[in-house]
Amino acid sequence: MDFNVKKLASDAGVFFTRAVQYTEEKLGQAEKTELDAHLENLIARADCTKNWTEKIFRQTEVLLQPNPSARIEEFFYEKLDRKIPSRTTNAELLGQYMQDAAKEFGPGTPYGSTLITVGEFQKRLGGAEREFLHTSAINFLTPLRNFLEGDWKTISKERRLLENRRLDLDVCKARLKKAKSAEAKAALWSEEVDKAEHELRVAQTEFDRQAEVTRLLLEGISSTHVNHLRCLHEFVEAQAAYYIQCHKHMQDLQKELSCANGDTFPNAFAVNASTSGVSTGPSPLSTATLPGASSPSRPTNPSNALESSTLKIEEVKPPATGTRKAKVLYDYDAADTSELSLLSDELITVYTVPGMDPDWLIGERGNQKGKVPVTYLELLS
Repeated sequence: MDFNVKKLASDAGVFFTRAVQYTEEKLGQAEKTELDAHLENLIARADCTKNWTEKIFRQTEVLLQPNPSARIEEFFYEKLDRKIPSRTTNAELLGQYMQDAAKEFGPGTPYGSTLITVGEFQKRLGGAEREFLHTSAINFLTPLRNFLEGDWKTISKERRLLENRRLDLDVCKARLKKAKSAEAKAALWSEEVDKAEHELRVAQTEFDRQAEVTRLLLEGISSTHVNHLRCLHEFVEAQAAYYIQCHKHMQDLQKELSCANGDTFPNAFAVNASTSGVSTGPSPLSTATLPGASSPSRPTNPSNALESSTLKIEEVKPPATGTRKAKVLYDYDAADTSELSLLSDELITVYTVPGMDPDWLIGERGNQKGKVPVTYLELLS
């Protein structure tokens, strides 16, 4: 090992000099070259970007992988540049346990067959979660990590160099000031003044050059914001697609269980839009915000005997309480005179009446009134 004593002593001397210089600046006993306002603003903006990007990155990691031990393991795999092993999601593991239990209980029994069905859908949910985690890691986490571990390290390095150039410049200014003060007392110091002025010019040139390099890097933060904005959109699209897929799987599961167990447990899995916490129609987040999303299929017009015999639109009166505002998500053409045609994004008043199909509401727009499908609305209040 090459141990350079002179270099070590030199570095120690520079460190000590810097410490003294910082102390004198804090006490107001030494001159400090200030950066221009534009560069100061760029530095503040860069620090803000770094701090919030780091927080968003860490919290997204927690969201995607709540297990801290698994996050630590993934961190080491990344540092060792090795492929992270595929993990079974909790939903997939639950699905497997359900299917294994069904084999023990008997797949032909009502409980066993239901366990097999639910287990299969749990595995599908786990598969959707795995795809979401993979997509989010590539499209969102990776760009944030690249900024923190790549671009930001480069910016930090150049900022440290700029600070060193500033300190060197201040030392040269102090040396020149001291030389001129001595020159005023004795003409013999003119050579020292010339030397100090030359050193100051060199230090000023190096400082200006480093300030320009740092400024260019800091101005690149704007393009970083644009890139992160695009990645954020991709993350939201992946998240929305994941929840849509999960919602579809659960709807399919409810239908399958309802068909299989309807005789044993009548109405056990029926979904009522007025009482269920999960809407059977498309949610505004999942459908209305995704590009290429289409309106839901036209709901079946209710044929309930009670409704058809007693519900006459022209005689329906809004209740004293219980009316709500709703935003129309899609255009809807009325099938007959009892329905109300809708235009996307308009606001209407809606309410329900006794004996009415839960998939429909009464909608009012000015003097117009008619039945409207729940799946075409977003209830606002």
